[in-house]
Amino acid sequence: MKVTWKQVATWRMQRQYVHPRTKRTASEIVGRLCGVQAQVWSAAELAVALRQATPDGDTVDRDVADLTLMKTWAMRGTLHLLRPDDAGAYLSLMADAGSWLKPSWTKASGVSPKQVDELTEEVSGILDGGAELTRDELVTRLIADKRFKGMEERLRSGWGSVLKPLAWRGALCHGPNKGNKITFTSPAKKFGADWKGIPEPDDAARVAIEAYLGAYGPATPDTFDRWLTLNSTSKPKLRKWFAALEDRLTEVDVEGRKALILTEHADALADAKPCQSIKLLGHFDQYILGPGTKDDALLDAKHRTAVSRAAGWISPIVVVDGRVEAVWEIDGQELVVTPFDGVRLPEKDLQKEATHVGKANGLSGLTVRLA
Repeated sequence: MKVTWKQVATWRMQRQYVHPRTKRTASEIVGRLCGVQAQVWSAAELAVALRQATPDGDTVDRDVADLTLMKTWAMRGTLHLLRPDDAGAYLSLMADAGSWLKPSWTKASGVSPKQVDELTEEVSGILDGGAELTRDELVTRLIADKRFKGMEERLRSGWGSVLKPLAWRGALCHGPNKGNKITFTSPAKKFGADWKGIPEPDDAARVAIEAYLGAYGPATPDTFDRWLTLNSTSKPKLRKWFAALEDRLTEVDVEGRKALILTEHADALADAKPCQSIKLLGHFDQYILGPGTKDDALLDAKHRTAVSRAAGWISPIVVVDGRVEAVWEIDGQELVVTPFDGVRLPEKDLQKEATHVGKANGLSGLTVRLA
């Protein structure tokens, strides 16, 4: 089966609610996107709101409060919003990668695999009653045990490196803030029947791969693993997982690049007609994070540094006919668009998008300026 990148872009935009937009809730959008990165809370809110036909700036907070979304460390070790009923699959694969078992992790963190096991057991016990503890409260409880006394500084670190393996094993997730302080709680106690626990990796892989290909396909196993673990999964295991899905997958030739898609989506991809559209998406958006910023079919390599910036910052993007062709930012009442070399953007279309961005951000009167 042969298709073009323009067809792939059209299909992905439809699947990801980029074009056309949707009336779905935050939880539904997050589920389709296999999670939304939430290191920066406003980025998660914007990722959802910009995909809605009528942006609802409160929909993320509302679904978090209604317990249809959870916040935890997941793919690539970053904070994500996930649906509690499918979060376990992604966490299982992160745990299976076993980053904390590597000597480099122990050297950097100062915490051994045995200590991670002990922390997991202790924190599970502390949170078992449904407590919602701030970092300080949790750490104070932990260091009362002499086994963890020497870890105090690392446990109090805002980066949470030592706590991430505990999240991947289902011992904790983020709870509601107490003022401006985050809390940790037990996902099993917080989400009840909607929390399915941490499945076995082979079972989790089926769920995660099918969900990923349903939003970001056609893709290769390496692309999937780059999104998931920054290519930390063992290659034999990755091959085994995809082989187990062989009867569900179709190989696609996308202008000479071989990739896989769910067979159930193959006809829709083949029938996709290249569309013309300009859409503005926010910082850390899944449209670019799913395939990765190194995908030159989506983003020309010479413009990568304009999108993937220092300290892991991902710029807001302008998507033209499915490709990333500019970046943007808000400066006061102006939405400033910086097109890549040679790209011409109709200001009328940009102004329409700026109005949508303004609604998503609770701003009015945004005007476009081309840098």
